[in-house]
Amino acid sequence: HIRSYADGGMHEASNGVLLRTDIHKLFDLGYVTIDEKRRFVVSGRLKADFDNGRHYYDLHGNALHDPSAPTALPSPTALQWHRENRFLG
Repeated sequence: HIRSYADGGMHEASNGVLLRTDIHKLFDLGYVTIDEKRRFVVSGRLKADFDNGRHYYDLHGNALHDPSAPTALPSPTALQWHRENRFLG
């Protein structure tokens, strides 16, 4: 989920994004997010809080691979909510 069900998110494909387990955890904690052009963004807080994350910074700026079904694209509204309410950037 981009916006968790507990935070008012829905169980819909547009409120989800497929991520590796480790990146999913960082996403939920706010250390990574997705920008308005659907690029991967890593917070500077990852290094500051854990003195770690070099290989995640290598992914910074990479575009997400779009799902084959256009209806499964991540919702821009949900992604904006994540950036404004979860991201520690």
